Formats: sequence, C-alpha cells, structure tokens
Amino acid sequence: MVVQSLSKARPLHSLFRSFHNFKPYLFFSSLTQQQSASPPLPNLVNQISRVLSDHRNPHHDLDHPLTSFSSHISTQLVEEVLKRCKNLGFPAHRFFLWAQKISGFQHSDQSYRILVDVLGSSKLFAILWDFLVEIRDSKQFKINPEIFWLVFRAYSRANLPVDAIRAFDRMVEFGIRPSIHDVDLLLFVLCKRKHVKQAQGFFDRIKHEFEPSAKSYSILVRGWGDIGEASEARKVFDEMVQRGCSIDVLAYNSLLEALCKGGNVEESYKMFRDMASNGIEPDACSYSVFIRAYCEANDIHAAFRMLDRMRRYNLVPNLFTYNCVIKKLCKNDGIDEAYKLLAEMYERGFRPDTWSYNAILNYHCEHSEVNRALRLISRMETNECLPDRHTYNMALKLLIRVGRFDRATELWESMGDRGFYPSVSTYAVMVHGLCKKKEMKKQSLKVSKNDLFSLVMPQQYRINLKFMIDDY
Repeated sequence: MVVQSLSKARPLHSLFRSFHNFKPYLFFSSLTQQQSASPPLPNLVNQISRVLSDHRNPHHDLDHPLTSFSSHISTQLVEEVLKRCKNLGFPAHRFFLWAQKISGFQHSDQSYRILVDVLGSSKLFAILWDFLVEIRDSKQFKINPEIFWLVFRAYSRANLPVDAIRAFDRMVEFGIRPSIHDVDLLLFVLCKRKHVKQAQGFFDRIKHEFEPSAKSYSILVRGWGDIGEASEARKVFDEMVQRGCSIDVLAYNSLLEALCKGGNVEESYKMFRDMASNGIEPDACSYSVFIRAYCEANDIHAAFRMLDRMRRYNLVPNLFTYNCVIKKLCKNDGIDEAYKLLAEMYERGFRPDTWSYNAILNYHCEHSEVNRALRLISRMETNECLPDRHTYNMALKLLIRVGRFDRATELWESMGDRGFYPSVSTYAVMVHGLCKKKEMKKQSLKVSKNDLFSLVMPQQYRINLKFMIDDY
C-alpha cells in the first residue's frame, strides 16, 4: 500500500532534480543577496559550481572547463557562484582570477568582499593576504575597514585570536587608520568566540591610544559573563566607572547578565533594584536577563512573575526571551501556556519566528502528535513564517517513525510550493527513513544513487551519505 501511494505522487527522484532550481542561499548576513535578473542564471550558477566542486585539486585544469561560460559571465553571476561556493575557497579564488582575465569584464566591489569572506571561511589565510596585497598594489579595489572586519571574524572563527589582533595592527599597511569602531568590532568578534582573555589583553594595550566608550567596556563585560567570569566582568565595569565613562542601560544590562551567568543571580537582582536610584531606568532587556536566568534554573514561576511585571510597565520582551520561555514551557509539558504566549506575541506586535514554532513542534513530535504537528506547520504558512530545515526534518522523522509515508510524501511534495528546497540533512532524513522500511528500499536506493550525488555539496557530505546508502 505504501509503494502504491508513493507511485501516485510525483516521483521522488524528480524532487532531487528540482533542487537545482533553488535560489542561492545567502551565506553572508552582512552581504546583500541580489535576485536573479534572468531565468538562466540559477542554472549557470549550478553548472559553474559543479565544475568548481569537481576541480578542487590545485593541479586540475580549471580554465578549460570554464571556457564555455565566458560569454555568459556577469558581475551578478560571479557573485552568486562565489556565495554558493563558500566551502570551496581554492577553486573559488581560481574562478575569480579566471573571470578577471575575460576581456571587458570587471569585478564588482561586492565580489571582492565575498571572496575575502570565502577565503577566510576556508582558512586560506596565506592566499587571503596575497590577494589583499595584490589588490592594494594594483588599486583594483579600495580596501576599507569592512574588509578587515571580515578578516577579524575569519581568524576568530578559526580560533586564531592572536592573528585577528595582528590583522588589526596591519590595517595601517593598507592605508586605513583604525578607529574606536574598528576596536569595538574586533572586541566583539573575539568575545563572541570566547577569546575574552585575548580581547582583554588587546584592549589593555590600546586603551590609551583610543578613547574607549561605554560600548567597548560593555562588550568586554558581556564577554567575561559569557564564559562565567563574573568577577572579571565586575572589574571591567568598575574601571569604566572610574574612567568617567557615561554609564548607560546597555552597560548595566551587560553586567546584570554577566552576574546571572556566573551564578550570582541575587547580587544581580540587588543591582537591578538599585538602577533607578542611580539614574538608570531598567528597560525590557533588563527584565529579560532575569527571565532567561530563571528559565535556565528551571524556575518557570519566577520567570512568569517577571513577565507580569513587564506587562504592568508596558514593556515587551524581545523575540529571544519569548522563545526561551516557550522552549522551557514545552520541556515542562506546558504546551497550552506555550500556545498562549505564541498568541500574546502577535497581540503585542511580534511575529514569532521558526524558533518559536520549532520549540512547540518538537513537543508534538516527541509525543507522536501527527495532526497537531502538521496543523502547526500549516499555521506557520498562514502566518507567513516559512518552515526551515529543522521544521521539516522533525516532521519527516515523526511521519516516517509512525509509518505515515503518505503524509511524509505530501509534506515532501509541498516543500517547493512553500519556497523551501531541501538541504543535505533533509535528504538524509528522507533517504535514511525510507531505507529503513524494507518495502521502500528499492525506491530509496534508486533516488539516492541516480540523483543525490549530482548535488553541489561539500565532499564529506557526499561520502557520509554514500556510506549510509551502501549499508542497505
């Protein structure tokens, strides 16, 4: 019966082919994605990306297979290919150089920024610096502080904080005079990756050359708090006061959060009560610090008391705080209260995001509530909140687990209509689930072997999926 129901639906392997028509994913939150100007562009992006994926070795002849695309080259095409190939740093760089040699073609400023980010993400730092020196000397592109922000972030993500600081010191070599804003950006990316000690050492070295602001200190306070060093956070805050910096509510909130994360909730709450007497009026973020702390301590009643106080003062929690409470309610079987908070968010002008819905969906999936899970996904669509890969992965796993292959097929078919194109993890869920059912084995193997490996994806994913398929 299951085989018959699938045979009536659109063949599953056609869904794999439809993947190649998706709009390229925006890898860089700070870089604006441009929409396709002509229908052939997505296909060209797919084809060139596949060529780059197949020619990763430095000894491969890449120029020859790219020759047929010379007449189609455009700045938008180059940008989209570079965005798609974030994990293919070396061939992406070679593609950039190849396009540069085409007569009459000139890269956009955006292409330079994207390639810097791609090389940094691929940890090709030697090539990255050679590239920066080359464009500086040739004056093809004016290097600005934003380029160095990408370099800071790349080194921080690679757990190379010392190199990130050296990059800051090299800004002058490229004609850039660092500002306090650049200092703050470097402190932020270092602290975000838990390199707080290095960030503090850098700050102590340069704080006499620049005029630190309350923002600079707040970043460090929050950083120390994130790694549970409340005493260090307090030292930085006290130094800020001694230097006569203007203490604002952001600085206070950073310390409140640092103290809470360090386990000093009572001390933090005492400081919270004294804010008004020090001329600082607590804002929604001040209250949210304690709501999250109480949720972390599994004290949902205390969290709701703070929510009630916020309502009395007409303060609205942010989306992250709402999601934190919803998640905790779902883990404590408070699903009805979670739905009430979801409704409250709309009433107070907030639009729940996928995290809000996924927390509730996870509850339905864990309790095998198929109808409620699918109704929630429909509600997301009605409320213009697009399901993401986590949404679909959870729902597909549920439907396969309970043997509802008809509903799984319907959900798979609806993805494209909702503007979602499966990621490799979603394919893995579907293929693995179908392989586990003996009556679906042949269909699954046919899909995966004929279509799965034609996708543009990191090589390690292809290998992992191949092993999974070959096990059956």
